[in-house]
Amino acid sequence: MFKRFFMVFLTLILAIAALLLAAQYPTGPNTVSFDEPVPLLLSAGMLVLLFLPPLILSFFNNMVVKIISAIYQGFIVLSFLILIPIGLIIPSFWIIANAVAGAVVSISSIIVTILVGLKKRNPAVN
Repeated sequence: MFKRFFMVFLTLILAIAALLLAAQYPTGPNTVSFDEPVPLLLSAGMLVLLFLPPLILSFFNNMVVKIISAIYQGFIVLSFLILIPIGLIIPSFWIIANAVAGAVVSISSIIVTILVGLKKRNPAVN
């Protein structure tokens, strides 16, 4: 349980870091920036709310709940993977590095979510 929660929480931290990096390098007037703190705080609050379902589901050890959590985390992986080409368009090393780290941590979080707690079968006994 602790491994799953920690992996999802680490993904949340990387998502907030990506939001702060996006606020540091605004590309236009309609993007998040440090000049307007209220939309930045609203975006951070929405990130936390979006991460609440996988954080709560990480406490349960039922296989169906694990699969639902893994599917939900798959959407998070897609968002980090989409952020990589955006970081290439906006030449920023830190956005690319954060996106790659977020994708790797998210994929490993899905693997940990599915595999932790599975009972090992003894191949000698059928």
